[in-house]
This record gives sequence, C-alpha cells and structure tokens, in this order.
Amino acid sequence: MKFGVIVFPGSNCDHDCYHAAKHIYGGDTSYIWHKETKLDSLDCIIVPGGFSYGDYLRPGAVAKGSPVMNEVVKFADSGGLVIGICNGFQVLTESRLLPGVLMRNRDLKFICEDVTLRVENVDTPFTGSYEEGEVVTMPIAHADGNYFADPDTLKELEDNGRVVFRYSTPDGRITGEANPNGSLSNIAGIVNKAGNVMGLMPHPERALEEILGPIGGRGLFDSILKAAG
Repeated sequence: MKFGVIVFPGSNCDHDCYHAAKHIYGGDTSYIWHKETKLDSLDCIIVPGGFSYGDYLRPGAVAKGSPVMNEVVKFADSGGLVIGICNGFQVLTESRLLPGVLMRNRDLKFICEDVTLRVENVDTPFTGSYEEGEVVTMPIAHADGNYFADPDTLKELEDNGRVVFRYSTPDGRITGEANPNGSLSNIAGIVNKAGNVMGLMPHPERALEEILGPIGGRGLFDSILKAAG
C-alpha cells in the first residue's frame, strides 16, 4: 500500500498522517512537497490538516493553486483514492474535487474537542469497515468547519448517499446540540460522485491509538487498506 502525504507551507498535520500511514499501518509512505509536478505510483493521497499558507484569503484558497494539486486532480479523475482531512477538506472543496464550502464556525471560535459521529454510508472505500449507523469518536480542531452547500447540491448529496459522517449524540441522534460548528445537516464528511474522493473535518489520524484516547479513526484506515487490496 503506497500513501502520499501532501505538504504545503503551513501544514501541521502532515507528520500525524505520515505516522498513521507508515508506522501504525505499515504503508509505503512518502511526503509530497507542494511544488511537485509529477507523482509516483500511489494508492492513496492524503491532503492533511493544518494552516496551508496561513489560511491567507480563506482556508485552502491558496493551496488549490499549488502545482501538486493539478496532479492530485488527475489522480482523482483516474480513480485514485484521495482523502482530505480538516484543512485538506477545505483544499478539496476549493479545488472543486468536492462540492460546497467550509465557512467560519457558527460561534466564530476555534474549536478543539472530541466529537461523536454517526456513520451514514458504509459503501465507500473509506467506510467499508464500519457498520451503518455506528457511532465513533474523533477529535476536531478547526475554525472553519461549517459545511454549506446550496439546496440542489445538498439534495444531490443526500439522495445519493454522499454524506458519510454526521455529527451526532453518543447514542446516534442527529441534533443541533451535537453540531459543534453549525454545519448544514450536521455534515462532517462527504464523498464525490465516484466515491473515491473524501473530505472530513474530524481527524481520524489522531484517533488510532488507545494511549491517545478514542480510536474511531481505525475503521477509516482499515477501509482504505481493504479497498486497495
């Protein structure tokens, strides 16, 4: 299994993703600098969290113009697995690999806490090792995680099972109180039409080792390895 972890100026979760892919899951993992214009053979690209380019303009707006993103788009269009985590999710929406936008949190504050998520769709390469309706815990750490899309886009996402994670109560109820950032329909993660590109605001790479706390991210990495054979 070959992972590539994109590195932008300002990325701060690239090492977490590298540790998860290489040291926990044993994948052949490499860093990919944002100026790269050619990608080696990979099975999965991770666009990590952090503050790419200091969130100048808006999160992900500058990173989408990095040379490497042209290659990430080509990789995704050819069916390669791409996952964007936190700022990576923002970069994927800015690059139009995923629909919608990530806006400022409802309370206009940076949020860093554990949240519970309900798994909505297990028929993706990123969620196949979960059970539908399963509730898992992962941490969030963002100021711009408020997912928004126009009504037609939201309907298309809902009708086609493209919402894969929602913020929920520990018993799986989708409520306003369980929504940490005001995200539309409690959306925490979505996939593209083909199902090979996923973005989510919570950090699965920080929820893999019991010594650190919740292990809700294991199912996601287990699913990627399973999907890649």
